[in-house]
Amino acid sequence: MELQLLIYLILYSIAILALAFFGLHKYFLLYKYYKFKNSPVKDPPEPPEWPAVTVQLPVYNERYVVKRLIRSVVLFNYPREKLHIQVLDDSTDSTSELAGKIVHFLSRKGYNIEHIRRESRHGFKAGALDYGLKKSALEYVAIFDADFVPKPDFLKKTIPHLMQPGIGMVQTRWGHTNREYSLLTRLQAIFLDAHFLIEHFARNRSGRFFNFNGTAGIWRRQAIVDAGSWHHDTLTEDLDLSYRAQLAGWKFIFLPDVISPAELPIEMNAYKNQQHRWAKGSVQTGLKLIPTIIKSRLPFFIRFEAIIHLSNNFAYLLMIIPALFIIPILKFQLEMNWKWPILLYLAVFFSATASILVYYSVAIKDSFGKLWPNVLYIPFLMSFGIGLSINNGRAALEALFGHKSEFKRTPKFKIEGRSGTWKRKIYKSGKDYFCFLEFLFGIYFTYGMIYFIFEGLYLSIPFFLLFQFGFLYLSLSSFAMQRS
Repeated sequence: MELQLLIYLILYSIAILALAFFGLHKYFLLYKYYKFKNSPVKDPPEPPEWPAVTVQLPVYNERYVVKRLIRSVVLFNYPREKLHIQVLDDSTDSTSELAGKIVHFLSRKGYNIEHIRRESRHGFKAGALDYGLKKSALEYVAIFDADFVPKPDFLKKTIPHLMQPGIGMVQTRWGHTNREYSLLTRLQAIFLDAHFLIEHFARNRSGRFFNFNGTAGIWRRQAIVDAGSWHHDTLTEDLDLSYRAQLAGWKFIFLPDVISPAELPIEMNAYKNQQHRWAKGSVQTGLKLIPTIIKSRLPFFIRFEAIIHLSNNFAYLLMIIPALFIIPILKFQLEMNWKWPILLYLAVFFSATASILVYYSVAIKDSFGKLWPNVLYIPFLMSFGIGLSINNGRAALEALFGHKSEFKRTPKFKIEGRSGTWKRKIYKSGKDYFCFLEFLFGIYFTYGMIYFIFEGLYLSIPFFLLFQFGFLYLSLSSFAMQRS
């Protein structure tokens, strides 16, 4: 029993210290954010002549949003004769017929628009983008996923930046058409706001690597070519290409004031599938490129930051360790009347989470212009991140052990604002059997919370509430979606 407890303590301590490191890294990002916050990128002058641009629209079974997507692109405030639109359609449902009709109508109206179909879905989204790139010789390529509604001035706000020497890609910030739809969409929106407003901004302005987010960005074709074009050996083809292009010497620009609205997933299983794909693809990209980054001649701190960026999804895997061992460790130490280790563990944990409190508080304040009342979502954000540890930790393990999986699309239903209907029976996200494990973890922490309340260890209650709510919220939401 003592040996078993010693193993628990060692694993727990390693995990907590590693999580504390990732927490401290958030302070670094905040420092860089505030350092460059008041030094915005200056807008370059408009070109004497606007260049021709290809706009790629990869779609796969998007019957509810494909019309909205195409319509928003043809409304670009850009010379029509300089605009080439590719609808890269791998759909297997009625989306293809609808997209074909829309393209045919617009072609007759004088738009240079193509409906491009492939024989197979080989390479998924990366394969479609590569296929379309080979059918266009234009130097500038903008990309939008089906859930986006780009604004008319997108190209005129991004092209001048991209035309500067050495710039290979320009990324804009994501907006949210349905932020207020539910608790799930509100939490996602805050996560994404922090990702763009702080993380992307800090990395880009401080000269670190950051990445194209797969959509709402525009590339210089030569940067894609120099990087070796699109690869489909990871689930995050955007992250993979971004790092290869920057390793090839190309510079990127992030424009936080140019916002491209998009629809957030409204179904829990769809969101978990999306997060699983992003987490797994990030680890796959890390395994693929970190050796190259280490061997490169980039400055040490650029390489170090890049490795942290490609490794941060391991935090979800690490979170499972304290989730498993905290109750037996605290219970044993309580029985032995060892109060100081209990306080130490909780202090280390809360010091790690303090960075999260500050990080998202800054994101909320700078996104909304004030903290109240959205700061009340921060405990839910923390719980939500903890609840995702099983889903995303599994993704990290699958990547580590080379388990292959297909690119699962995220269903969109044209939900805008607070209300809307969605066709669950048409586009389902599939079963999520790991929600049973999440539910068991939720019950496990309910037991722990009750036990330590009776033992008088009240300092641990907020800790247990975070874990309990996170696992129960994700699991019960998944159950609800699967039963409906």
